[in-house]
Amino acid sequence: MSVSSVPDDITRLYLVDHDLDFLAWASGHLKAPGVIIETFHRAEDAVAGYQKAKADIVLSELRLQGTNGIELLKRLRQVNPNAIVILTSAIASTSHVIEAMRLGAYDVLPKEKLTYELRVVVESAMRSIEARRHTLANPAEVVPSESIQETIIGRSGPMQDVFKLIGRVSRSDAPVMITGESGCGKELVARAIHKFSPRTQKEFVAINVTAIPDNLLESELFGHEKGSFTGAMALRVGRFEQCDGGTLFLDEIGDMPLTVQSKLLRVLQEGELCRVGSNQTLKTDVRVLAATNKNLEKEVEAGNFREDLFYRLNVVRIHIPPLRERREDVRQLAEFFLNRLSARKRGPQMRFSEDALIMLEAYDWPGNVRELENTIQRACALSNTDVLLPSDIPLGSSGSRFGSAVSNVLRMRDALNVLVHAASTSADIELIPWVQKELCKLVMRHFDDDVNKAAKMLGIEPELLTERVAKPVEKKLKKAS
Repeated sequence: MSVSSVPDDITRLYLVDHDLDFLAWASGHLKAPGVIIETFHRAEDAVAGYQKAKADIVLSELRLQGTNGIELLKRLRQVNPNAIVILTSAIASTSHVIEAMRLGAYDVLPKEKLTYELRVVVESAMRSIEARRHTLANPAEVVPSESIQETIIGRSGPMQDVFKLIGRVSRSDAPVMITGESGCGKELVARAIHKFSPRTQKEFVAINVTAIPDNLLESELFGHEKGSFTGAMALRVGRFEQCDGGTLFLDEIGDMPLTVQSKLLRVLQEGELCRVGSNQTLKTDVRVLAATNKNLEKEVEAGNFREDLFYRLNVVRIHIPPLRERREDVRQLAEFFLNRLSARKRGPQMRFSEDALIMLEAYDWPGNVRELENTIQRACALSNTDVLLPSDIPLGSSGSRFGSAVSNVLRMRDALNVLVHAASTSADIELIPWVQKELCKLVMRHFDDDVNKAAKMLGIEPELLTERVAKPVEKKLKKAS
């Protein structure tokens, strides 16, 4: 079948990767009726092929030799602003994920998850091809990745979704509501949106609403004329005027007084403001990003927050999950903060012991990322060596040096090490059945043979527990000589 004669109901899929084994695997994995797959190991060849016959979907490695995946994405989007491009990578930095999504990538997938995610994403792309052709805009101008300082860290699925949403929303001027618990990094998300937006050359101004007295907040935001109230000794330019053309971040917006909310609503609706004590109307072009750790829907119901303002601010919502719900990010965050502290001190490179990292991952972090950063800063100050041990790390609001819950995790790991060592001395015993049986026996002994209590702790049914305790561990079969 020639290129020109491909029917409309056929999907053309390009695979681009320097790894020929991966191309072979992906071709087989994505093979399906009605799908034509072409493979390329060089970006230049893929672009040339795309110019001859536009593919419906392009799946490309991010770190290609020569022209990388970001450049390939840019070139394909120049040829076709509606190109569906999925990028893959074994190691993708936050900047790469954000920049790729900002430039219009359909998704960015870690290679280790492709076995169970790739087909789902490709099928989703196939279903949305027509809609994407009508809704995707031309990609904005690229912010050089080397100028972006990595400040938002996270490999977990929820944080990758946050990065992708930042990339998408940064292309527009839509107001964004950033939600999440205190200390989870709402201002960092706001700064990233500004950094990747067309407003990046203008000012980013952050205001914590709760840090300014109610009677001064209006003046802080909108400015005031000389003599407009007691203490107004000179004209003051407000924050909206200060960051005209830029971005204003309003943290803890849920605590804003109702009187100020009404003036903020007018600015969002009309792009106009009046300084306190003035009748002159001033034009302003400011993108407003807001954040809160409150449930604003409930605040609206209680009459503490204007419903019309809520809908104006809540055009796009980005929720940052608490650190306890993304424990897989703790290690990366901890090492990032430690490396940054070591660089500032210009001393020896500090590092964590494995037990210290296990302890950090087991802790719940009620203060989220802010608490983690402060904890590591305190640990560096308290440590006498360049290796941080569990005993060097204060946890909890009281600053105790070892949390009981975390201590128990380490003790359980040590107990498992003892079991594994004991099992390893019997070369003819299957390890997992032996450990299961020994663990069940120990828990039964702990609860004085109360099967129900023991089964509850183990998380299994009582019948299964009884069976495991009674069943003999079979010996390994000896190989025939």
